[in-house]
Amino acid sequence: MVETDKKRDVIIEGAIKRFIHYGINKTTMNEIAEDLSVSKPSLYYYFPDKSSLVLGVIEKIFNDYFELVNQVQSGNPSLEGCMTTLIEIRHRFFQKYYMMHLSGNTPDSSLNSEELKGHFIKMRTNNIQLHADIFQLAIDKGEIAPTEAYKTAELYLDSLAGITSLCIMHGNKELFPSKKEMKNILDRQLSLSAIFIKGLKQQ
Repeated sequence: MVETDKKRDVIIEGAIKRFIHYGINKTTMNEIAEDLSVSKPSLYYYFPDKSSLVLGVIEKIFNDYFELVNQVQSGNPSLEGCMTTLIEIRHRFFQKYYMMHLSGNTPDSSLNSEELKGHFIKMRTNNIQLHADIFQLAIDKGEIAPTEAYKTAELYLDSLAGITSLCIMHGNKELFPSKKEMKNILDRQLSLSAIFIKGLKQQ
């Protein structure tokens, strides 16, 4: 069982490397098998199709993200300190995995499975709830005024995502955002977070 899990993890790591470099759409299962020097039957034993492999990759990325986030929370930092660190963590993940979403002109059916869509919705809900818990703790500690923590968290995260989308949309239209554009995204998100939290503080 341990050996099976290890082989599965190796395949996921190999898929991540190729997805990051070429994008999900332009990567085939055959190429992943060749990269890892494994037979196609062996690859399909662990992942029956590309959709299941993409799901495994997404699960791995989200698990790594939430593991880091939980470490931040365990330190019981201030609201400002916690949110700053979480923005920096999300930004690192965004930089590392940005290329994965590029799929060329033809939609990839492996990205449209109901299971994958359901997983994204679940992870988004988990992320909102995680931030809601952080806001609620800040309320309980008297750091910010009472508010609906879940709705506040949802608005907060949507605002940060909006900054990312706008910066990319108004960037230089290159395949990958430049270092300057990446820094601009991070700086704007940190500024928005500071203003957002300031507005929530007790008057």
